[in-house]
Amino acid sequence: PPPTADLTTEDLETWLDGTVPAALETTGIPGAAISVVHDGEVLAARGYGHADTGADGGDPLPVDPERTLFRVGSVSKLFTATAVMQLVESGDIDLDADVHEYLDFTVPTSFDEDLTTRHLLTHTAGFEERIADLLAPEGTEVDLRAHLAEDPPEQVYRPGTVPAYSNYGAALAGYVVERVAGVPFEEYVRENILEPLGMDSSDFAQPLPDALHDRLAAGYASATGPAGPFEIVTGPPAGSLTSSATDMTRFMLAHLGETGDGPALLTPGTLDLMHAPGLDADSLGTLAEGPRMTLGFFEEDRNGRRVLGHGGDTTLFHSHLQLHPESGTGVFVALNGGGRGELDSLRLREAILNGFTDRYFPGSPDSTGAEPGTTGDAAPIEGVYESSRSMHSTFMSVLGALGGQTRITAREDGTILVTPGPETGEPTVYEEIEPRVWREVGGQRLLTVRMDGDRVEAIGYASAFALLPVSPARYASLALPILVLSTVILLIAALAPPVGALIRRRFALPAPTRTARLPRALRTTGAVAVLAALGGWALVLGHIMELEPVSQLLLRALVAAQWLGVLALIPAALVLAGDIRHRAGPGRYVTGTIVLLGFVGMTYFAAVFGLLSPDVTY
Repeated sequence: PPPTADLTTEDLETWLDGTVPAALETTGIPGAAISVVHDGEVLAARGYGHADTGADGGDPLPVDPERTLFRVGSVSKLFTATAVMQLVESGDIDLDADVHEYLDFTVPTSFDEDLTTRHLLTHTAGFEERIADLLAPEGTEVDLRAHLAEDPPEQVYRPGTVPAYSNYGAALAGYVVERVAGVPFEEYVRENILEPLGMDSSDFAQPLPDALHDRLAAGYASATGPAGPFEIVTGPPAGSLTSSATDMTRFMLAHLGETGDGPALLTPGTLDLMHAPGLDADSLGTLAEGPRMTLGFFEEDRNGRRVLGHGGDTTLFHSHLQLHPESGTGVFVALNGGGRGELDSLRLREAILNGFTDRYFPGSPDSTGAEPGTTGDAAPIEGVYESSRSMHSTFMSVLGALGGQTRITAREDGTILVTPGPETGEPTVYEEIEPRVWREVGGQRLLTVRMDGDRVEAIGYASAFALLPVSPARYASLALPILVLSTVILLIAALAPPVGALIRRRFALPAPTRTARLPRALRTTGAVAVLAALGGWALVLGHIMELEPVSQLLLRALVAAQWLGVLALIPAALVLAGDIRHRAGPGRYVTGTIVLLGFVGMTYFAAVFGLLSPDVTY
């Protein structure tokens, strides 16, 4: 279908002015900057809302698209990938050589295959997620090598086979640039990307240079609270860039091959290589039928048109960049707050970017025209899944049970219900449009299913992510009821002795005849330890998900308390055995059995979800 409007400065600004201010008001996001390039020119650069709301006592300050600076989060990775590709172009980096050829330390690996720079740029290096020290307090001095070499994440997937978004992998790619170029990463990018493009309002430096510091927008974690501090990204190549909406137009134009009289960042051939999918079916299998990573960009195709992009989030800032290579168009959006709802910043960026594409580049998603349910059997896909971007080897694997799982159900009409949809956050129905390729009903998101016989290996989505099947022992529908029931049992077991003593004292009742006094005391101690551990884990997880540091000593204490609960199985069994031996009666038999099962249930949960692991990194 034809565009609903002509892509002109007048129409674009009218559309943005009619869309963005109302959305900011609705979501409570303080401010936004948006820039658009087309046919080698800057079509529009607009600022909306406030760079500073005045909530901290100063005067409110409006967003200026040229002057106001934003932290762009993971959009920084596009600059890191560009730096890598410059060194590929010069012959200094081989995309398919073992990355250790360029490093001065060893990254622990779990597979025989080489770990390559191609794997790093396509998020298929196989690393589990790592949250610790992702962001650090203002004033922290960054040491990129130490961040990468000290306690790296475990490699849990075979390289090249499972898309699993990794900040560690992107930071490692930046360190490769640093090692090969012989200068600090920030200096290389400044001299070889920012300065040649005239991006004089942009820098990876932390803290910002004095000339830029006062221009940075205040970032807001909530719609009503004060501004947050300057966030230190401990792996700068993965997310420390600060820039303006107008500076980002220069980067977009360079990637569209439009440099005017200025220097080209990359030759046309290298641009084509960087913008092409980085891996094929030889390593990805059926996952290659859906959106893939290029050498740095996400494939974000819409309306049957090719779109390349990358989003970025810190705690306070949210951004996204998209290129439409076939039409020579680029769009950049930056926000300095998350709004009232958890997904407000994401939904606003989607509304702007998808609305832009639908208005100026409409079309229809590619389709075979297959009727839902006519190309295959949905039943083998049924099951429970967790994201490939998750923790496996540490206590953080418990997040899978605490809301991190996706259930897929086959429906009678041949479609599947995905709860929640991995990109929508809500139940979403998909229909099969090609063998093992499923599209959102009424939408354009894709799932691609890789099978091993009749078993699902992985379900790919959104280029750098996959859903992986979960063993029944990890099903939240099993684990959480056991956890709750075991907690109630052990809570009663822990409270029974002191409550019983108070009641006997109040009413002058005789003490009951007890057998195995020491095992009973140890059983009670174990119950108290487990309950204390659960409370501690809840507190710790809350801090970690807010990207706040947690004491290693506290984590080790929680693991120790959890182990006391495991060891309490012994006195719990001895108490039951003693009651049986002394014929204490059915009531005591039942009580002893229930308490023992409470410890068994808690031990199962702790063992399956890593709460007993001596590795307390996260």
